[in-house]
Amino acid sequence: MLIKDAVVLRLQNICQERNIRYNELATRSGVTPSTVYSLMDETRRDLSITTLKKLCDGLDMTVTEFFDDTVFKTLEQEIK
Repeated sequence: MLIKDAVVLRLQNICQERNIRYNELATRSGVTPSTVYSLMDETRRDLSITTLKKLCDGLDMTVTEFFDDTVFKTLEQEIK
């Protein structure tokens, strides 16, 4: 799994666990809903660290807490 896919999966899992819709996540994080939906789009490969930090803030968690998940322990090599 690549880092972008892992980040999306982690966000999906957190939102599902906390019963948070993507629009609500956007509002809590101070970003537009289109930003969140764009991030969740599997075909888009870009990922802004600043946006991720805002999403973590909206989820009331640190970036360290966000990345402290098994999904990040076996990432594929990004360089091909």
